Amino acid sequence: MTAPPPEPVPTVRLGGDGPEVGVIAYGCWRLAEGDAAAAAVKVHAALEAGMNLIDTADVYGLDSGRHFGAAEELLGEVLAAEPGLRDRVVLATKGGIVPGVPYDSSRLVAAAEASLRRLRTDVIDLYQVHRPDLLTHPAEVAAALAELIRAGKVRWVGVSNHTPAQLEALAAHLEVPLCTVQPELSALALDALDDGTLDQAMRLGLTPLAWSPLGGGRLLADPAPDPRVASVAGVLDELAAREGVDRAVVALAFVLAHPSRPVPIIGTQRSDRIRAAAAATRVHLDRRDWYRIVAAAGRALP
Repeated sequence: MTAPPPEPVPTVRLGGDGPEVGVIAYGCWRLAEGDAAAAAVKVHAALEAGMNLIDTADVYGLDSGRHFGAAEELLGEVLAAEPGLRDRVVLATKGGIVPGVPYDSSRLVAAAEASLRRLRTDVIDLYQVHRPDLLTHPAEVAAALAELIRAGKVRWVGVSNHTPAQLEALAAHLEVPLCTVQPELSALALDALDDGTLDQAMRLGLTPLAWSPLGGGRLLADPAPDPRVASVAGVLDELAAREGVDRAVVALAFVLAHPSRPVPIIGTQRSDRIRAAAAATRVHLDRRDWYRIVAAAGRALP
């Protein structure tokens, strides 16, 4: 007997007036580890689970032993091979990392145009500055993003790995408001909770896109690689047993519970885990549960 399809995840509108996306997204950091056929299976699994935001970057592929742009190229093959698939995807990519430099935001227009060619599409739904380039004035970055929007090559813009002050400096020069901010956020990476990132997102109406919500896989390791991870994993396992799910699902529910409404970006290469992740939206963590996880990660609660 065929298992029923997973219930689609709920949706959120990025930045308040941006595209409507599932509250869990699929990320392509490791997509280049396989071929186009394998990539298509993962994209379809994500879409079937309601994860229509597909997040990639021009630099993805280098960490998989491939070349710069490899993940975008694979995703472009998938989109080109199936008419109509592009319309089902909210396509996000990032630029500004240049291997060997390492950051250059003075060439964002050219970087975005190269991403368009690799992705085989006419427009990028969400284009984000991957990391801040300290040698490019924010006014120059803002001008490049505005040019891309005016040319119809990009619909919405955001930033990744920016401090609140760096985001404010860029926003002061932008013709259009930022839509997203992409910090690292998980039960192991808690800085965004109190460094102003999520507070700023709530103040400005930005949607946080949480990268590495499973701690780069450390939260799934068994045995845990160190005492801190073991402490968090123990609490997650206890809550998972109560909720009838696995540890990863509770870790995603932890991110989802924050009032800034972060969208965790999962990057698993297994279709079954993509589908299983949708259960995170049905896990209830009360305040005691949530703060127990924070305390287990070593954060002192006043």
